[in-house]
Amino acid sequence: MFALAYRMLGSATEAEDVVQDAYLRWNGATREAIQAPGAWLARVVTNMCLNRLTSARTRREHYVGPWLPEPILTDPDPPAETALLRESVSMAFLLLLERLTPAERAVFVLREAFSYGYRDISAVLDLSEANCRQLHGRAQRRLGERRRFEVPAARRRSIVERFLTAANDGDLAALERVLAADVTAWSDGGGQVSAALRAVLGSAKVARYMVGVTGKASVHAELTFAEVNGESGLVARVGGRVVLVAAFETDGERIFVLRSVLNPDKLRYVARQLNSQNLSHPGRLTGS
Repeated sequence: MFALAYRMLGSATEAEDVVQDAYLRWNGATREAIQAPGAWLARVVTNMCLNRLTSARTRREHYVGPWLPEPILTDPDPPAETALLRESVSMAFLLLLERLTPAERAVFVLREAFSYGYRDISAVLDLSEANCRQLHGRAQRRLGERRRFEVPAARRRSIVERFLTAANDGDLAALERVLAADVTAWSDGGGQVSAALRAVLGSAKVARYMVGVTGKASVHAELTFAEVNGESGLVARVGGRVVLVAAFETDGERIFVLRSVLNPDKLRYVARQLNSQNLSHPGRLTGS
């Protein structure tokens, strides 16, 4: 339920709320009348998410600066068969889903991330199979071709660790060497903390910006490697408090997209994960 709700909403906090509400409904339901509990729960969760997406769209229209999904820490070494599920929880994928209508998003997530058949999707959404097929086709056309790089985990980690070392040292030249010339950096401060209000473009500008955000030029932050939304990334902490979570897209040679979340409201879930040191929950997210 959490895995479904998170992909639908792009927010771990809201996904937890949906799961809690779904549990309350399940607890109060007449079990004998529910022939397929899994399908019943999927329908309840999906419809709750559809209701939330409508209001979320309105809130995001007034969001200060770029909006990014709420990050989660995921299993750094998941089974090979979860590769598609890992992609479906990545920052890039969740941002693409923002292009879709709520109905398109529901169909696409159920079909692509959870391999639901059109008959099952129609039962969850109370739509005809033909309509579900149309919605899926429309979603595919809206999303277009997605750029994918199959980079071994060890290689991805090596690139991010080079980035970490350079950022910790405030070494602009070393940072530029690990960034693609046309790298793009997005930062989500939500108007609560200082963050770039638009994308930062180019290796030189991104290097200076990241040193200013995470390096010794501004605060003495502890930077550590982390698996963020199925991608290699980092967590920055000051005095034990999480102040930034970033996810990187890399082709195996350079980092070409960097997404940083600084909005403290969006860092609470990761902080709880780190405090518990228990990543079985997000591991299930990518492998469920």
